[in-house]
Parts: sequence; structure tokens; C-alpha cells
Amino acid sequence: MSDHIEHPQPEGEHRFEIAPGVRVEPDALSWSYTSSRGPGGQNVNRRATRAVLRLNLVGIDIPERVLRRLIRDERRWVVDDGAALLIACEENRSQSRNRQGCLDQLRAAMVRAMHEPKPRKKTKPGRGAIERRLREKREHAQRKARRGRLE
Repeated sequence: MSDHIEHPQPEGEHRFEIAPGVRVEPDALSWSYTSSRGPGGQNVNRRATRAVLRLNLVGIDIPERVLRRLIRDERRWVVDDGAALLIACEENRSQSRNRQGCLDQLRAAMVRAMHEPKPRKKTKPGRGAIERRLREKREHAQRKARRGRLE
């Protein structure tokens, strides 16, 4: 007889939070590691410290407008015609730090995409601004006209 009791896992408990309020299934994220470029001595040649994060956008549960903003603003990361994001980080000499760097970049991009831009309000220039512009145009034209040839 076993004392192990299985508790049902609450819904969404196995999901991974990539940004505040944005959770994805663990299989939507995949990692790969390659050797980094740049300084680091022999460690660069021996270790696969560059982390590459692939986020499958098809199964992500975010509003359509946020997804469109994310794809538009971060198009340098978009692969497979908008089906995935590919984020690479090789700033550090440690694989775990580069992995965290990828997650930080993803979180920052997601937060930027979730921010709703304020709609632009159309404005007209005031009467004083219009009068100043026209006065400056007249003065400029008169200055140019005085540059004529001497007779």
C-alpha cells in the first residue's frame, strides 16, 4: 500500500508565464544552444553558451491585436511567416545567463506589445501660429528679393 496521494493539478498550473498575465504551454517554448562568437578564449570554442529561444505563436493565448503588435514591432525575430519568434542571446559567458537573457528580451517585447497606444487626436495650429508662419514667409521672401542684381 502506498502513501502517495495524487492531487489534481489546477488548470493552468503547468503553464509557463512569459509576461504578466501571459502564460504558454511548456511545449510552445523550445531551446537550442550553439557556440558563441566574440571574446572568451578557449571557453568559446568548447562550450555551447549561446541560447536560442523559439516561441511558437500559434498556440499562444493572447488577444489578436497584441499578437499583431508583437509581430509588427519585433519583426527581426519573426520566422516561419509569423508562426514563431526566434530570440538569441550570447552576451554572457554562461549558458544559464544567456537563457535568462532570452526570457528577459521576450518578456520586455511582450510587455511593449501589450501596452495599448493612445489614439492620436487630430489638432489644428492656432491662429497665432498661422500668423507667425505667414509673417516669416513674407520676411523670407523679402530677404530673397533684396538679393537681386545691382543695376
